Amino acid sequence: MTTLTIRLPEALKVALEEISREENRAASDIVRDSLRRYIAVERFRSIRRKILAFAEVQGLLTDEDVFKALS
Repeated sequence: MTTLTIRLPEALKVALEEISREENRAASDIVRDSLRRYIAVERFRSIRRKILAFAEVQGLLTDEDVFKALS
């Protein structure tokens, strides 16, 4: 594992410390999980942007259209 140093506004640091205490988890674990989720969402959005034109050609315009096609 590697170390990353970041700068946080004081209010964000206080909120992180509060959640850390409430959940009895290390702040680094919370930040790591949050970053993992953020990266997963951004990757999903990137893939979605790339396939959107292909999906539209197939008539898949909404999430509901996709669910219907897969059902």
